[in-house]
Amino acid sequence: MLNITELMLTKFNMTHLKLIKTEKDYQQAMLRLAKIFDALPGSKDGDELEILGFLIDKYEREIDPIDLPDPIEAIKFRMEQKGLKQKDLAEILGFKTRVSEILSKKRKLNLNMIRKLHESLNIPTDVLVKDY
Repeated sequence: MLNITELMLTKFNMTHLKLIKTEKDYQQAMLRLAKIFDALPGSKDGDELEILGFLIDKYEREIDPIDLPDPIEAIKFRMEQKGLKQKDLAEILGFKTRVSEILSKKRKLNLNMIRKLHESLNIPTDVLVKDY
């Protein structure tokens, strides 16, 4: 059975593409990416660009994974983005007295709060459940 990479290479006849396993492979992929960066979507180079992007992203995530942000910092950041104040957060959570305790990390988020924050502020739950 073909894996997804083999299937893409076969379908698009891009046999020169391969998994990126070393820094040398990565540098070669980045050079090729720069060369075809302005390719039109749907063209042969455009398809190669998209697949190459996936391969580069996979390698970068494995080599240098990005840590999830602190949940409280994520909440503060989203509040700033949306122009929200503590009273707005209190309306979302339903606890006026607890908002300052939560934002100062004196009180932990509970499951119900995490659900409300996820739904209202669109913060990923995997960020909100992270220990802090």
